[in-house]
This record gives sequence, C-alpha cells and structure tokens, in this order.
Amino acid sequence: MNEMAEIAERRAQLTSRLTELRKRIERAVSAAHRSQAPELIVVTKFHPASDVLLLAELGVTQVGENRDQEAAAKSAEVRAHGISLYWNFIGQLQSNKAKSVAAYASAVHSIDRPSLVDALAKAVQGTEREALRCFVQLDLAENPGGPRGGAQPADLLPLAERIASAPGLELAGVMAVAPLGEAGRSADPEAAFARLAQLSSTLLREHPEARAISAGMSADLEQAIAYGATHLRVGSDVLGARAAVR
Repeated sequence: MNEMAEIAERRAQLTSRLTELRKRIERAVSAAHRSQAPELIVVTKFHPASDVLLLAELGVTQVGENRDQEAAAKSAEVRAHGISLYWNFIGQLQSNKAKSVAAYASAVHSIDRPSLVDALAKAVQGTEREALRCFVQLDLAENPGGPRGGAQPADLLPLAERIASAPGLELAGVMAVAPLGEAGRSADPEAAFARLAQLSSTLLREHPEARAISAGMSADLEQAIAYGATHLRVGSDVLGARAAVR
C-alpha cells in the first residue's frame, strides 16, 4: 500500500471512531439530562504527529499528551504545518520540565504540589502567552500514593489558592483518574467521580471561576459525564492500541 492510500485508510478509520465516540458522548449527555456536552480531549501519546494532523482535519481542536519530550516534538511538527491546536498536558510532571511544557501547552491537568505551581509560574513569567490553565489533580484512591498520582483532597484548597494567586496561571478546576482496584483493574468509577464532584463543589465555594472537571476516559466516560465532567480525556477509542513506548 502506498503512502497516500495509507493516509486515506487512517483518515477513514479515525473518522469512523470519532463518529462512534461522539454518538456515545451524546447518549451519555442525554442520559445525564445535561444540556451541554463536555469538551473532548483526544489523547495522542505514543501516536505520530501525522495522526494529530488528521484529527485536526476531522474537527478535533484539543489533544492531550503526558510525556514532555514527545509532546514538545509533536507540537512543533504540527505547528510547522500551520495547524494551531489546544495542547493539554495530562501526565505527572517534574518541576524541571515546567519551562518546556509551558512553551506549548495551553493547560496542565496534573498540578499536585506547590513546587510545581511555583515552577510553572516562573516559566510563564515575562512571556506574552495567555494564562496557563491549571487543574488540581486529586488522588481519590483509598490508599494514598497510588500509581494514578495526584494531591490529597485535604490539599485542594491550599493548592488552588496558590495557583489562583500566581501571575500567569489560571485556576481551571479539578482533575482525577478513577483509582485502580484489585489486580490492577479500575475501581468503581462512579464512586470516584461522585467524590470528585463533591470536591469540585468545595472548590467552587472559594473559587467560583474554577468550574472545570477533567474526568473520564474510554472505559468510564459515561460515569464521568453523569457526575459533571466538563473535559473528557479519550485516547484508545479514537486512535486504537498504542504502539510500544519509543
């Protein structure tokens, strides 16, 4: 198969998967009696920039990445094609990568400690970019410190206040990943997202502008939508199985 045929086949594949995903989201929104659908972030980690360019052709405006080195190179390649997208950094982030991430990301969904807030604020200082939107990632596991990452719920308000008071940063809201249960399987996502909704309400009492709830992936987007998710992070249902880590 030649290159043009491969591109056409991939475009058709992505078109079909996006159509099915959007229908699934519409059904979940209707079941939740919501008037507005959440924003879709297509997680493109481990997939090439060529896929991102095709997604842009198909109307996707937001993509998500969780590794800085890959995201920096991929976003630069996409920009070189004259395509402007909203890049969301969704992975755990080391403070020494803050400057790199701030150069391409419009939002960071994984703020989990004060030192990262300070590093991002320093990274955007003196730049002409728009404010970097920041989500406080919360660890909802029964046993803290699990592989999903995130701050403890008790730290939500202090972290939120640090973001809100930092020049160049904008407090967006909260983010969480449904915790893992036994044998590495996801625990009950409904219970996790119900708790996240409660924590969002707590945040809104202090910061009414921080309305965003980043929650829900391929396996649990219906539950996330039912509990008020404003942003979904979906990868495999659109792009298929990821290639081996490079």
